Amino acid sequence: MSEHAGDKSENGQGAAREEEDTIYPEDEATEPSEAAADIREADEAQNVSEVNEEQSAVESARAERDRMREQLLRIAADFDNFRKRSRKEIEEVRRRTIEDTVREVLPIIDNLERATEATAEATDVEAVAAGVQMVLRGFEEVANRLGLKRVKSLGQMFDPTLHDAMQQEGTNEHPPGTIVAEVVPGYELGDRLLRPAIVVVAVPVTGTGDQGESDDDAADVNRDDPTPEESAP
Repeated sequence: MSEHAGDKSENGQGAAREEEDTIYPEDEATEPSEAAADIREADEAQNVSEVNEEQSAVESARAERDRMREQLLRIAADFDNFRKRSRKEIEEVRRRTIEDTVREVLPIIDNLERATEATAEATDVEAVAAGVQMVLRGFEEVANRLGLKRVKSLGQMFDPTLHDAMQQEGTNEHPPGTIVAEVVPGYELGDRLLRPAIVVVAVPVTGTGDQGESDDDAADVNRDDPTPEESAP
């Protein structure tokens, strides 16, 4: 009985070992499915990471866009304020310049009014002329302070950048192009021409008409006249 029992025990242990070593098909099928699940999880995780990166990039681009837009709006507002401020400053400078100029001219106007009142009752012409000359001297002083100077014309050569020729006068006493008369004076303020001088320009006199014919006749007479040698006996 002991031998049979030992055989049975040995057979039982061998069967158990065979059962442990046996690999069933369902166990083999579970391993690939778990690997595929791991691959899917890895792919999903990578996709989620890529989506997160794209969303982060989009958010960064939107934030940069908003920052640039705000900066541009701020620059535009600053430029508009600068333009308005500059225009206001220019108008203020212009107004002050006009005020200063008028303030300089007012004494001249006052003197002209006094001269006009004095002329109505004056009996001495020389006194009136002296008063007018005083007013002119006052104007010259104001002009010098303002940088205003008169354009030189009389006796100068005609310059189209400074002079405006109203007419021409035929004369041989002055070189052609010389200004022989000034109709309206011109003025410069600094280096800028305020008003050109209106002048009369000299042109050469040419012999025409009867004078030319008489010269030709005289030449014919001279050619027909005998020389002193021919007229001698």
